[in-house]
Amino acid sequence: MTTLNKPFNTTHNTAPFSEIKTEDFLPAFKIAIEKARAEIDAIAYNSEAPTFENTIEALDFSGEELDRISSIFFNLNSAETNDDIQKIAQEVSPLLSEFGNDITLNEDLFKRVKAVYQSKSHLKLNTEQEMLLNKKYKSFSRNGANLGEDKKLKLREIDKKLSKLKLKFGENILTETNKFEMLLTEESQVLGLPDGAKEAAKQLAESKGKDGWLITLDYPSYIPFMTYADNREMRKKLSKASGSKGFKSDELDNQDNVLSIVKLRNERAEILGYKSHAHFVLEERMAGSPKNVQKFLNELLAKAKPAAKKEFENLEQFAKGLDGIDKLQKWDSAYYSEKLKQKLFSLDDEQLKPYFKLENVIDGAFTVAKKLFGLQFKEVDTIDKYHDNVLTYQVLDTDGELVSIFYADFFPRSGKRNGAWMTSYKPQMIKNGTNKRPHVSIVCNFTKPTKSKPSLLTFNEVTTLFHEFGHALHGMLANTTYPSLSGTSVYWDFVELPSQILENWCNEEETLQLFATHYKTGEVIPMDLIEKIRASATFHEGMQTLRQLSFGLLDMAWHSHESPEDISSVKHFEEAAFGDTSLYPDVAENCMSTAFAHIFQGGYSSGYYSYKWAEVLDADAFEYFQEEGIFNKTVANKLKKYVLSRGGTENPMALYKKFRGQEPKPEALLRRAGLIK
Repeated sequence: MTTLNKPFNTTHNTAPFSEIKTEDFLPAFKIAIEKARAEIDAIAYNSEAPTFENTIEALDFSGEELDRISSIFFNLNSAETNDDIQKIAQEVSPLLSEFGNDITLNEDLFKRVKAVYQSKSHLKLNTEQEMLLNKKYKSFSRNGANLGEDKKLKLREIDKKLSKLKLKFGENILTETNKFEMLLTEESQVLGLPDGAKEAAKQLAESKGKDGWLITLDYPSYIPFMTYADNREMRKKLSKASGSKGFKSDELDNQDNVLSIVKLRNERAEILGYKSHAHFVLEERMAGSPKNVQKFLNELLAKAKPAAKKEFENLEQFAKGLDGIDKLQKWDSAYYSEKLKQKLFSLDDEQLKPYFKLENVIDGAFTVAKKLFGLQFKEVDTIDKYHDNVLTYQVLDTDGELVSIFYADFFPRSGKRNGAWMTSYKPQMIKNGTNKRPHVSIVCNFTKPTKSKPSLLTFNEVTTLFHEFGHALHGMLANTTYPSLSGTSVYWDFVELPSQILENWCNEEETLQLFATHYKTGEVIPMDLIEKIRASATFHEGMQTLRQLSFGLLDMAWHSHESPEDISSVKHFEEAAFGDTSLYPDVAENCMSTAFAHIFQGGYSSGYYSYKWAEVLDADAFEYFQEEGIFNKTVANKLKKYVLSRGGTENPMALYKKFRGQEPKPEALLRRAGLIK
């Protein structure tokens, strides 16, 4: 028996990372699957009549050890992976998929679940119990429990294939990202690059025994280069390298993976009686159907497109006047946008970065959480971690009681995928009268400190940190009985509300004065800079909205297509989907879909629209705070009570209306974006 299969002998039952060996995972999974199988059998073959407690509740609390090992392993596979872990992932994923199907396709178990479900009108269930019962029944019916044996078998095959394809998709992207290096040896190639970015590039080159400046596809290297480097040819090279990930017809190509994933998802949906994968997914979302999502996206598109076209024309004229550029290309976008922003608002990220030292921004997020929800964050060094860069905290309430364990991991490295995300190592639940508190983590990729400077964030990175911290608060403040309804276990188009609403505090003078101090002088950010931040908040909002809508429309095109077997070219299909949202000329060597990890590796398939959907919610919700005061305790308590602590225990619109007193109004978003007066 491995360390992973024994009770963790750690404070607060945290994961004992330093004791876990990579080779422990496969045997640990096999042992945990057998234990979970025994728990399922005990429920399925119980001689007593099925009840809510001995069937539905028992089912939700089963497999705790397996869930814990899975959380640890797959979080490491995202944040600290290597060849061995990736190999184990390829072996383990089909085993987990098979076990999941063993549960949902277990006829004896389903009979018991169905019996409880059919008698629910006679049961005196509270709202949370009723939600759990509905969710459990649907987890069987929506995954083939009512199908004949031949179709059940087909479903198992599809799920096994999908689990491996999604992993392979992600591995290819990570390998491509790590593989690309652009070594620049002449000063002319790095002109325009801020001193901090140049120093980081030089340090990276030195660390690999090279002379010059090393630029990679990691965001802290890629974004500053695309934004500031004067050398257009080098920007073009870097842009094409980023845009062609998974699209080079080599061993890391993802085109076949995309087509296979889309076809298998559609086939799975059809077996279950749905028109498409999107119809299947959206049945369990606030939006309800592909038709509603398309309507939502197209209505926003109609509002945003005129503004976006005007912004684009202005940017083209500006670039032509400045540098004689006849036709703006994708590698010009960030560069000239930044130049125009500087001209219009006398503001650029290099002016702001000295006020956003990472440690100060972390303290700022903690202060906001304290003022709103009474939380205290105490950094401790007694919690085991998976990498030296990880920070660990105990989160306490006003009485000093433990609310959560919090991990924060901020810098890029070769074993870590790009982007930013929140995750959990242990869910919250109330079991045997004990409220077991959650272990939550956020993972980002910010600029590392250099020899002469601490980690200084762009304003965009500040909002990213607040965004992920908003997700973390949703996990930390969870207070439900059942783990499957806890924290972020909510409808996918509701999950972005806590993260996106927290971003709003970054634009507020009252917040910025709490933490935005110059890393050298300690001077609080000047009022004129705060005014410029606010004035520039809607800069190119039309183009930004169009970009987000294009991703949502591409996702819907892939997943609401009712005959994906007819699609032969990923590139051509994508071009058609992007048709109404394209501003820049197409780049033949580039393809978005082959690196669109959100929908082909993560959980956003048929759900990418939810970022915009949640923006409607968050803009409306933040207007409530603005009306009453951004640190108003009454409004904060309502947000905590009805949104952050309730998880998925009630219909999200019902929870939102309890918080806000009304349904969300889309006008709030359009006002904030400057798209209507």
